[in-house]
Amino acid sequence: MGFLRPVPMVKVGLLGLKSDRETVVALLHDLGVIQIEPLRKEALELLEPEHGGELQRQVSDGLLRFRTLKASLPATPDGPPAVYPSLDAVLQAAATVSIDAEVLELKREEDALITEGREVDTTVQLLERHRYYTGSLRLLRSARLLAFFGESSPDALRKLRGEVNALGESAFVPGPREKESVRFLLAVPQTQADAVSRIAQQGGVHLAGIPVHDGTIEAELPQLKGRHDAVEARLAQIRARLATMAQTWYSRVASLEEAFTIENRKFEAWTRMGAGRSSFALEGWVPQRNSAALETALRRRVGDRIDVYRIPTSEEPPTLMDNPPGVRWFEFFIKFYSLPQSTEFDPTWIFALAFPLFFGLMLGDAGYGIVILGICLWMIAGFPGGQHVPDSLRGFVTMIMGPKGMQLLARTLLPGCLLGVGLGIVFNSYFGVHLPFYTGLFDPLHSASKLLLLAGFIGLGMVTLGFGLGALKAYYHHHRRELIGKVGGITFAWGVAGFGLLVIYKAFTLSSPLSDLALAGLVGGLGLIIAGEGAQGLMALTEIVSHILSYLRLVGILLASVILALVINTVTYGMLVGSTPSVALHLVYIVFGVLILVVGQMFNLILGVFEPGIQGARLIFVEHFSKFYEGNGRPFLPFGSRRTHTRPAPSDAVGPFLEGPDPT
Repeated sequence: MGFLRPVPMVKVGLLGLKSDRETVVALLHDLGVIQIEPLRKEALELLEPEHGGELQRQVSDGLLRFRTLKASLPATPDGPPAVYPSLDAVLQAAATVSIDAEVLELKREEDALITEGREVDTTVQLLERHRYYTGSLRLLRSARLLAFFGESSPDALRKLRGEVNALGESAFVPGPREKESVRFLLAVPQTQADAVSRIAQQGGVHLAGIPVHDGTIEAELPQLKGRHDAVEARLAQIRARLATMAQTWYSRVASLEEAFTIENRKFEAWTRMGAGRSSFALEGWVPQRNSAALETALRRRVGDRIDVYRIPTSEEPPTLMDNPPGVRWFEFFIKFYSLPQSTEFDPTWIFALAFPLFFGLMLGDAGYGIVILGICLWMIAGFPGGQHVPDSLRGFVTMIMGPKGMQLLARTLLPGCLLGVGLGIVFNSYFGVHLPFYTGLFDPLHSASKLLLLAGFIGLGMVTLGFGLGALKAYYHHHRRELIGKVGGITFAWGVAGFGLLVIYKAFTLSSPLSDLALAGLVGGLGLIIAGEGAQGLMALTEIVSHILSYLRLVGILLASVILALVINTVTYGMLVGSTPSVALHLVYIVFGVLILVVGQMFNLILGVFEPGIQGARLIFVEHFSKFYEGNGRPFLPFGSRRTHTRPAPSDAVGPFLEGPDPT
């Protein structure tokens, strides 16, 4: 676990005997610490690309077979994980499963019945809405005429009727009229069918074809409902039979589906190997901390029949971020922005410390903080009672982010909410109301200048840290001119801050040592930036100043929330206690006052989530990351699989699994 750095990677090569290939690949899969890469061109000049051949085809067919069976059977509680020591054991176990034909036939019949049932339901609903037609449905079918059941608004029907009558011969049979719709029967010549359909579609009129039945609607409906009941009864029988079969077979089918998935992934690794007459070779990236243990595990399994060696390379390694559990929550934001390259800084720690500080400072109210904290805890607990949330609100939230993402986001907001509650107590602010029994230690409205000064120093610190990390990165990568430019950025930023403070406090004089120091920072920083980045570095001067000043929004958003809450509370109080000429009017004022209070505070609460969250992340992404962060790294994807229904075969020769991330 590194601080501000991804896990160091090394590229290794493996050279072994073909007779040990399946054993080695199985071990690499279960250890889950190597990302297998295609062989280098130099190695392929000596070896041939490997192919799975007939065995791989059998595995692919088996995977498709058991994936279909698993999807067809209803899930049952998991039994103990199965163990398949080898691919031969998987194939032998698969041969004992003999339910394919029956399951396939039952699912085919089930699908056909579901389709038929939907058609019957649609027909029943259509006929029930058009009971006004009492004639035989067979009379509506002829070689010359085409009939439709229709439904539309009265205005749309009038327009349709006029345009259809203009085409020539037609017949309308009106049905019952409801508040906003009217039903009808329309018959037109076959030659006009396309034109009528187009007119109806353009006018927003729904037309449905006449069902292919011979009797009257009253005679056909009982038969259709009887068929619907028969379909449902047969579906129940099929599902009961599948459930019975699942009790016996589901665990075995699920374990074999997982086993074939794993074996198929192993063959995918084969395609990245090279093979000789009796040997094979593969290459991949391994966390440096696991490289020695990987070699030890391989030698325990196959002895000296394998050679593990490091490959010197200038390639960019994949990125594995490994932060402590609490800090790891904030990797979500870093990955959302851009994954760091393996050779640059991992800024998760910085985000984990700065984001809660910014969020809490912009929130600054104990009441809002407690409510947001409660919502976060509810989300982390798994949304208990979430089924009572209105569908429109739930759909809007899930459209933005899935449940797992919402829970992760809630965890990242916890420290910021706690800080917001703490600052709210210090400010004596509870939904914008000051409690009467104590005085806050600090009033944001009356001491806004001090808060602005604090925000300015925070901005100066974040910009300095960004340039400092950029300078270190340039030093490690031997970019001398970039290093000079980053040092110049730090010097110029401090010069601007010093000069600005001296001007604000009217202390700037040419004879003052502090003034001389500020001017030296401005001039020296300017010179270093030009020396490092050339004339284009001059464009960065205004950017440095604007980035420092941008942190003043920390206080601006806090004050905006405080003032909005004050306005809402003041208006509400005035409407509740104000004098009115009548009791009835006063009651109206009370109702409107409560409405303003509830809606206004909810609006301010929503702003208290989105504004600190968005602006806090923006200050880090734009004003801070731009000084040192490139991103566009590729993730470390270890060769391995998550197991649910199987477990690796035990072996005394392997020992414990290596430390590393969960394989995906």
